[in-house]
Amino acid sequence: MLRTHGAGYLVPEPFMSDRTYNALFLCTGNSARSVMAEALLATLGQGRVHTFSAGSHPTGKVNPFAVEQVMKTGYEVSNLRSKSWDEFAEPGAPHMDFIITVCDQAAGEVCPLWPGHPASAHWGFYDPAAIEGTDDTKRAAFEQVYRQIKHRVEVFLKVPLDELDDAAIRAELRRVGDIDVTTIG
Repeated sequence: MLRTHGAGYLVPEPFMSDRTYNALFLCTGNSARSVMAEALLATLGQGRVHTFSAGSHPTGKVNPFAVEQVMKTGYEVSNLRSKSWDEFAEPGAPHMDFIITVCDQAAGEVCPLWPGHPASAHWGFYDPAAIEGTDDTKRAAFEQVYRQIKHRVEVFLKVPLDELDDAAIRAELRRVGDIDVTTIG
C-alpha cells in the first residue's frame, strides 16, 4: 500500500514488523550513491530502518550533486559525511542487519568482518560522479541514479521481513539488486 510523503511523492507503507533494522550502504568513495541510498531508505522507511553509509576509500566529502538529491527526501544533510567502512567494523558500532554495496568496485573488495553475519547484497548503479560535462549534465546523471536507487528501495520496503526467515530475507535482498533499473530515468 502506498501513501503520500510530505515531499509529495508516494511511498510504500513501512515494514509490518515492530522491529527496527540497521542498513549500511557501501561504495568506494562514499560521496554519491551510498549517501543517496542512505537518505532514501531512511526517509521512505519512516523510522523502521536506521541507515548508514560508508566507503572503502572515502573521498572525505559528499558530492554537492548528491546533496541536492538528498535534500529532496527531507533527510538532514548536515549530518552527511564521507567516512570509512572501518568505523562500522569497530567495537561499539551499530549491529547491521543489511549490508548493501552500490558500486561494482566496492562489491569486489574484501570487506571487513561484520558482527552478526548481516544479510548482504549488491545493488549496482553506475557512478554519476564519473559523468563529465556541464552542471546540468551532471545533475541529470545524479537525478537518474537517485530515481534508480529510489525504485529499488521502494521494492525492498514491500518485502514482509517479519514473515521471512534469514535465508529468504537474504534471497529477497539479492532479488532487489537484480532488478533492472537501467530503463528508469
